Amino acid sequence: MSTINYSERIPNNVNLSDDRRLQRALESWQPKFLSWWGEMGPALPTTDVYLRTAVSVQRDGWAHFGHVALPEYRWGIFLSERQSERTIAFGRHKGEKAWQQVPGEHRADLQRLIVIQGDTEPASVEQQRHLGATAPSLYDLRNLFQVNVEEGRHLWAMVYLLHAYFGRDGRDEAESLLLRNSGSEDAPRILGAFNEPTPDWLAFYMFTYFTDRDGKYQLGTLKESAFDPLARTCDFMLKEEAHHMMVGTTGIDRVVTRTAELMREHDTDDIARFGGIPLAVIQRYLNFHYSVSLDLFGSETSTNVANYFTNGLKGRWQEERRKDDHVLTDGHVMVDAVADGRLTTVETPALVALNQDLRAEYTADCGSGVTRWNRILADHGIDTPLTLPHHGFNRAVGAFAGCHLSPAGEFLTVEQWEAGRHAWLPSDADMAFVSSLMRPVYEPGRIASWVAPPRQGINGQPFEYEYAHLA
Repeated sequence: MSTINYSERIPNNVNLSDDRRLQRALESWQPKFLSWWGEMGPALPTTDVYLRTAVSVQRDGWAHFGHVALPEYRWGIFLSERQSERTIAFGRHKGEKAWQQVPGEHRADLQRLIVIQGDTEPASVEQQRHLGATAPSLYDLRNLFQVNVEEGRHLWAMVYLLHAYFGRDGRDEAESLLLRNSGSEDAPRILGAFNEPTPDWLAFYMFTYFTDRDGKYQLGTLKESAFDPLARTCDFMLKEEAHHMMVGTTGIDRVVTRTAELMREHDTDDIARFGGIPLAVIQRYLNFHYSVSLDLFGSETSTNVANYFTNGLKGRWQEERRKDDHVLTDGHVMVDAVADGRLTTVETPALVALNQDLRAEYTADCGSGVTRWNRILADHGIDTPLTLPHHGFNRAVGAFAGCHLSPAGEFLTVEQWEAGRHAWLPSDADMAFVSSLMRPVYEPGRIASWVAPPRQGINGQPFEYEYAHLA
């Protein structure tokens, strides 16, 4: 086995070159990662791609740009700078110094949290594996691959924690992260949304807007962790996660813009015959991806999450900005419930309602995207708005699992649901139509007819720049 140059091949700020035990572990794991990348990573052959690479956590170091061959990308290991006096901000350990090692009594729970987060990272790469074959422009192709390599780096970040702090069990879990595959019948990914297919670019934009936004909030709760290496790892990951959400936000911007242009040009909603994606189809895709992403927040009430908070393992979104005691032992809140076929609320201890608290933050954030897309429509003189469906719509987890609600939040019979579902969720015909538009455009400066070009390129480069060279 060849020796890795730790200052070049794996840029890091964890003193990897001085830690022989960790070196041996990663030297064993890296070839398996590269094998996984070759089998399950981007399928489109490229010579090189214009990518951003993190080489340090400093402002001038975490975003170096240049053309890189994908298998030679430098997946680094970075934690935000340590604050030597950092204290725990919540739970029963509030005010104590943050942990630099894993407390024995919390070992299993911390490992589980890291594994679940780590499992999502390669999953999205697998889901997006074939999208390069239908990229609407070289700009979009580059953004896809940037998301892919950063999800790979986020996997490295979680694997580092498993190898560095959890011994043999951690090494075994790191191996398993490469053995599960998105959508596999025998070994699927842990969370349901990461086993859904991403068959086209509209789905990709929706995924990076809604599902990666869930990732933002999950990372935000782990960023508060009393286990300082986990907190610092997630803090740095959030810098890269912002780009993924930008891809989704501006991608949907551009689809909506092109749809609005065609509607106005031809004075009709029926723009499918003109090569555009109708608003109704965009709404159905939105309904699906939003509802599936809501399931990632779990049930409205959870004793496990209450214990994570009390023990300092996982906080709330922007914990230190909250105006309460950060312990929550005496607080009560109202949570969603279903009784006798109708929506109601019940009072419950605030500690067990933290999933609903996080979901509410996420929903408000998602609403900002809908507002901007409706502004685009209004600017084109179109008064048919996009909307977020009710949070009980199409749910498989939590209080609404097994219920049938319309996007407006009305309870339906099974027959009413079946009669309406194709008006609310993407049908086979919708997906076949969108798929028919997915013809690749690889010439610099050109773009597919169903999506508008971006307002600006990457890192000051023009849209016409050669962001990728195909093999």
